[in-house]
Amino acid sequence: MTRILIVDDERKIVQGLSAYFRQAGFDITVAYDGQEALNLFEREPPDLVLLDLMLPEIDGIEVCRRLRNDSNVPIIMLTARVDETDMLVGLEMGADDYITKPFSPREVLARARAVLRRTSGSLNTTHVLRGGPLVVNLDKHSVQIDGTEIDLTPTEFDLLAALMRHAGRPLSRNQLMDAALGGAYEGYERTIDAHIKNLRRKIEPDPARPVFIVTVFGVGYKFQEPHD
Repeated sequence: MTRILIVDDERKIVQGLSAYFRQAGFDITVAYDGQEALNLFEREPPDLVLLDLMLPEIDGIEVCRRLRNDSNVPIIMLTARVDETDMLVGLEMGADDYITKPFSPREVLARARAVLRRTSGSLNTTHVLRGGPLVVNLDKHSVQIDGTEIDLTPTEFDLLAALMRHAGRPLSRNQLMDAALGGAYEGYERTIDAHIKNLRRKIEPDPARPVFIVTVFGVGYKFQEPHD
């Protein structure tokens, strides 16, 4: 059974989400502060984390950072903040998605299922994508550079796969949001910039001078094979 870890200090939110997800067939564990969340994660690793931004003991940003040090588990941030910059901080720490409060349990469930589908590698194409030393196996949901495994979050993987499928062709931020986050996703275009920044940090020899994922000013981004 798929396990979801719900982390929020608002007990009504935790109770409401827990009941809704259990009814949908998920196994649920809950934590009400950041330290408890880290302890639970270590004892009972979940398949997805719903993580509030504002937490006692250790805040959600730090929890996200620590989880990303050891795991690529999908993380959806839950935040009452509406400032775009605050939301992007979580994404830059490695979160896959964010949902602003107030929200409906149905919305959270839909977004969680979308992220889990991406995590399971349920792409319906069976190909290996190659670009210079970079190899993306869509079936295994794996990425290698010169034979070395690169750990990507589900969103980063889907972004890279979308760019490589259209190698040489610029894709807009909206097109990348559709490919990586789903057509029903509603969010800031700068969400993509945060994920691209993280992706470059992992695959580029020099993230400040990218050779794989280049910016096409006024359009978006494109994938290209590095020149010799």
